[in-house]
Amino acid sequence: MISTAFSVLFVAFLLLTLVLQFWLGSRHIRHILQHRSAVPAEFAEKIPLAAHQKAADYSVAKTKLGMLMLLLNAIVLIGFTLFGGLQWLSVSLVKLTGPGMGYQLSLLASFALIGALIDLPLDYYKQFVLEQKFGFNKMSKGLFFADMLKSTLIGAAIGLPLIWVMLTLMEKSGTLWWLYAWLVWSGFQLLMMIIFPTWIAPLFNKFTPLSDESLRTRIEDLMQRVGFASKGLFVMDGSKRSAHGNAYFSGFGASKRIVFFDTLLARLSPEEIEAVLAHELGHFKLKHILKRITVMFLISLGFLALLGFLKQQTWFYTGLGVDPMLMASNDAMALILFMLSLPIFTFVLSPLSSISSRKHEFEADAFAAKHTNADNLVAALVKLYEDNASTLTPDPLHSAFYDSHPPASLRISRLQNKLAS
Repeated sequence: MISTAFSVLFVAFLLLTLVLQFWLGSRHIRHILQHRSAVPAEFAEKIPLAAHQKAADYSVAKTKLGMLMLLLNAIVLIGFTLFGGLQWLSVSLVKLTGPGMGYQLSLLASFALIGALIDLPLDYYKQFVLEQKFGFNKMSKGLFFADMLKSTLIGAAIGLPLIWVMLTLMEKSGTLWWLYAWLVWSGFQLLMMIIFPTWIAPLFNKFTPLSDESLRTRIEDLMQRVGFASKGLFVMDGSKRSAHGNAYFSGFGASKRIVFFDTLLARLSPEEIEAVLAHELGHFKLKHILKRITVMFLISLGFLALLGFLKQQTWFYTGLGVDPMLMASNDAMALILFMLSLPIFTFVLSPLSSISSRKHEFEADAFAAKHTNADNLVAALVKLYEDNASTLTPDPLHSAFYDSHPPASLRISRLQNKLAS
């Protein structure tokens, strides 16, 4: 029977993925601890041993917590699928709401709410135990729960209408519904790039115009040199949540804006800030953003086409513990089952994404070295790795699966080679 074969395949891939993830995590921990006693030679004069050991301990602690979360997620996944959790939730909601769109929206909303409640204890632990222990947490408990409530309300306000449109297309637009849904999804993603910086992000953080005139002049000169037009330069109060620092640009088209964490400005010199921003601008000028958006759209088209096929297959539901005959509509359930099962079958492909991302990071570093002083970018990277307690000695295989950025030693080695040449 096909459904039984699919159940076996699902469990096999789940176990394979879980074993692979635990093996990678264990390798990562061993590799870090083996190099904990000494700073790598290329950083020996730049980073104190105490900072290196803090980064090692922080990375090990995060990896162990991640492994615990993997185990919990696997248990929840089996509970939702093969142990009948989604089947029970579906039948219960049909009794309360009756068939129709209300049932489908309530099924998706209930699933999301249950998942968030399951994740809450470990999210709380990560913020107020792990991050607190290593001196990174600046968030109050009140702000933690306020952020959660705000995110839930915004997610519902934006997500429910979008889901309603998608479900309507699935039900009424025929066998090519996935193509129309892809067009809607792609348009929504582009719209979010425009409205997020100016409408949503300010609901969580305060953004103030960059007031340092000398730094502003330096940055505007850089933007003029590379041909980048921005809607404005802003400082974000990231310090009210975390001691981690960053810089980024967001938006699309005329809404592009450059944002600096206040923690970053407090730590780096003007020359180093310019170099970090040159790296970020490199992603834009080298069309990395456009390439990533294009790849994301193509992948989403492929996945929606796959969902268009799977939602018509009875074995897809029964193989994951759901009887489609007991549901008023299969569309919402198909979305949930697809979201749950897809990561299980695609995790082994993670290095492919990392390869592309790392290539872009090296290219952006080279761009920054061309338009600013590479020494300043090296100095900034060293400070950021130290301040964010990023390990200098990740396990290479673990890094290939999980890290979108190359290890610090590789990035800095390439920059130093450019300086030497």
